Amino acid sequence: MLNALIEYAKKNLTDAEPGFARKQVKWAICCDQAGHYTGLLDLGDDKGRWFDQSPVTPNMNSGGKSHFLAETLDTVTLFGKELLTEEKDQDKLSAKHQFFRELLTQASEQVPLFNTLTALLSDTEQLAQIHQDIAAKDKIKITDITTFRIDETIPLGLNIWHDWWRSYYAKATDDGSTNSQDNLTRCILTGDLINALDSHPKVKGLAGVGGQPSGDVIVGMDKDAFQSYSFKKSQNAAMSAQTASTYVESLNLLIDQNGMRLGNTIVVHWFNKKLDIPEQDDPLAWLQSPPEQAETSALFASKKMLKAIHAGERPDLENNQYYALMLSGAAGRVMIRDWVEGPFTELVENINQWFDDLAIIARHGESLASPPKFMWVVDALVREKKGGKKEELPALMIQQLWHAAVSNSCIPYHALSKATLRTRIDVIENKQPSHARMGLIKAYHCRKGDIAMRETVNPNHPEAAYHCGRLLAVLARLQHSALGDVGAGVVQRYYTAASQTPALLIGRLIANAKNHLNKLEGGLSFWYEDRIAEVMTAIGDYAPATLTLEKQSLFALGYYQQLAEMKKKKIPAQNDTQTSIDSL
Repeated sequence: MLNALIEYAKKNLTDAEPGFARKQVKWAICCDQAGHYTGLLDLGDDKGRWFDQSPVTPNMNSGGKSHFLAETLDTVTLFGKELLTEEKDQDKLSAKHQFFRELLTQASEQVPLFNTLTALLSDTEQLAQIHQDIAAKDKIKITDITTFRIDETIPLGLNIWHDWWRSYYAKATDDGSTNSQDNLTRCILTGDLINALDSHPKVKGLAGVGGQPSGDVIVGMDKDAFQSYSFKKSQNAAMSAQTASTYVESLNLLIDQNGMRLGNTIVVHWFNKKLDIPEQDDPLAWLQSPPEQAETSALFASKKMLKAIHAGERPDLENNQYYALMLSGAAGRVMIRDWVEGPFTELVENINQWFDDLAIIARHGESLASPPKFMWVVDALVREKKGGKKEELPALMIQQLWHAAVSNSCIPYHALSKATLRTRIDVIENKQPSHARMGLIKAYHCRKGDIAMRETVNPNHPEAAYHCGRLLAVLARLQHSALGDVGAGVVQRYYTAASQTPALLIGRLIANAKNHLNKLEGGLSFWYEDRIAEVMTAIGDYAPATLTLEKQSLFALGYYQQLAEMKKKKIPAQNDTQTSIDSL
């Protein structure tokens, strides 16, 4: 994985360098050449403007330090210090502010332009005016990253300070072993002899999925149990400062440019030949946001792409390689949830198979349901809270479902369990069944090797449990035809028991069905008798005594598909004319 990130950087990040990182800056404190404050400038409508080479101060964990030129609003200006109730917090903020000013003072020896900024921050009256302007802003946070603009120039975007910063960074990271051959070790990625870095840079952008706003580390060993052979901290996964900076900057760029939020995780992906494959050619984009129109649906796109590759019409994609990484944050560390790589063609085939397996007849029975977005499938497994908000599915289950989609592996059993339970609740509460949920149950059995599974009802399916579900659907429609809307009908009263112990219920339900048949006239009664006889023949001589969870899911599928089939067909009405079963 880290090697793939290094290769990505070689093609897309030619300026990756220790001590520098991409940073998004929201505000600029403006002044003139004499250091007179002229206002506070918003650098962007959203989170601000990106600067590709912002300075990163090493060893920030030691406390009392700040980054150079671009830092949080409170560190740069001391705004909000008086609101801190703890004296230690005030002292901490003061120390960071003082460190920020000391860096400007040191830099001004080589870059006189920074004398303007030191003069500005040393003037208490001007600081007070800055504080007034900050307080007057509506959408401003003390944690917003802030820099400076002198007249029309933003020094952070210039390279005049880079050489000074490289020199400062080298001294700050020199622990006395830089030139010592005794302390050299092999980099685990490049194989070069290096001085291993104690602490790696932090990955940004995971704050919304469990990470920290300041960033999270992939490599970090802060406990003795994780350390060996006299190595300390991250030296145990030996990398040079250049290598560590390169893989972190690659990941930061990927998260920012194409990070895809899936519940409480983020997925990033890239290709070895092209950084920007158009969305219409990107199988992972289809997985998350398939088009709604049938002629441009995700399923259609995947089949068209696969055909073009096999026909040699897309040589640019045929030999391409994809990489996909699922991430979240936890206690300052990056959690690698999943890592998948392989040929581009294989990815297209797998996504194509995912949509094929999820394909299910729509509730109205006239056509297949639209291919669902990945998060629709995820949401189908959780209950809805008060106010319409959905529960969050655990990251582990999201990862397993996503891996199943990308790698064409089995649907996890506990996903089937949740889908079957939610289906049962929908039936009992008389709610519309979820296409994504029913499709997922079908996909589970397809990937378990059920070759008889179809998008629509299959009267020849070998499992009796499936036909028990079909029978309940027929009996439910029969009751509605005979009695109309009676509130809690046969389904609401008997679905749970019938789906778990069908042998105990079928005899009673069939006996009750005779009463309903007697209330019907003409061809409708004969039509229902034929349907019941057909399904009972498929069940066989004996109904199952009990059903396992997998068999209960087949029961649910049979019930759903039989209802859809009956909604589609025309059946005889009581007066022998033709009517839709939806009107019954």
